[in-house]
Amino acid sequence: MSLVGKKFPNITVDAISYKGDNLRINVLEEATKNNKKVLLFWYPKDFTFVCPTELHAFQTALGEFEKRNTIVIGASCDTNEVHFAWLNTAKNNGGIEGVTYPLLADTTRNLSAALDILDVEWVYDADLNDEILEGSNVTFRATYLIDETGKIFHESVNDMPLGRNVNEYLRLIDAYTHVQTVGEVCPANWNKGQEAMTADRLSTAAYLSQN
Repeated sequence: MSLVGKKFPNITVDAISYKGDNLRINVLEEATKNNKKVLLFWYPKDFTFVCPTELHAFQTALGEFEKRNTIVIGASCDTNEVHFAWLNTAKNNGGIEGVTYPLLADTTRNLSAALDILDVEWVYDADLNDEILEGSNVTFRATYLIDETGKIFHESVNDMPLGRNVNEYLRLIDAYTHVQTVGEVCPANWNKGQEAMTADRLSTAAYLSQN
């Protein structure tokens, strides 16, 4: 079930800073108390393959997110200790050394379960006469954009082999900010600085006639 338009779950999760500080982060409060947007992205596992490419890509774009009043937070179900080991592994050895945004350690899976992004299901085992878990019990590549009120305005979930396009999240933040500040709606493939529309039939007709 989609969470777009709803408040982000009010759940506090263990996390770690790049310096090794153990943190407790509530994503909803990060947005509302700091009056900032939040980009929260989930990845399956530390010390894997597609994952470090994404973490470095978000780090490269971190300044662009900051210009847009947006906090970036990474997340997986790994522990703080594993996160910190990966943060201290060199990039040329598959590590994420140089990443500076915080990483959630959802070891309880309370938040990822609330978001329904875990690769897991209960199945009946006839031999045990009971239900058992099947699946990896780690998260898909889910991404959430949360506004300053704590409302989710974008969610997307990729299967594990599919890395994300970081620039698309910058575009979505630009579009949502335009809606917030100007009140216009943003057509397909809209980028910052381009013509938008008012939400009525005549404006749509005029836009389509010119594009």
